[in-house]
Amino acid sequence: MTARAGAPFDVNRATADIEAALSAPVPTTGPTVGEGEPATGEWTVTRGEGFLLLPLWESEALTGVYGPEWNDAEAAAEANLAALVAELDRRWGAHRTVSMRVPLHRGRAGEPLPEPFRTLTAKDCYGDLAVWGPVPPDAAPTTPRWLALSLNQSDGDAPMIITALISAHPITEPADPA
Repeated sequence: MTARAGAPFDVNRATADIEAALSAPVPTTGPTVGEGEPATGEWTVTRGEGFLLLPLWESEALTGVYGPEWNDAEAAAEANLAALVAELDRRWGAHRTVSMRVPLHRGRAGEPLPEPFRTLTAKDCYGDLAVWGPVPPDAAPTTPRWLALSLNQSDGDAPMIITALISAHPITEPADPA
């Protein structure tokens, strides 16, 4: 569960959350640490060396949802992500896609992954990344930042989650050792 559970999707709120995260400090050293709401413990952000990972939206749980209803929930989640991507494309120009294919296979094979991909796979964030960056200085006034969005689901009954990855380094697909 994330701190976004139960909240309706709102492009303006998600964009404001992204803008705030782009201006937030990004750790330059140290371990990767997840943080949660003090009262509930629900996930709010994960901080690691050079990155922040945060949930922007979480669907309802899909326990007991099958067939057309599940397809409708998936289509609604994809439409939410598409609306947010379109808004950011309008602001910053076309995004590029970074596949999570290599991190998925490397993670499942137990092969080491660089950050932030290690954290993405640990959080079951296997959705391909829509990436911008470095974002314009007015969006990330402190230092250059890269942004990636993805839609994720840890299993068929779990909620769908849109996440934002803020990085102090370019976001590129890790090398395929094969």
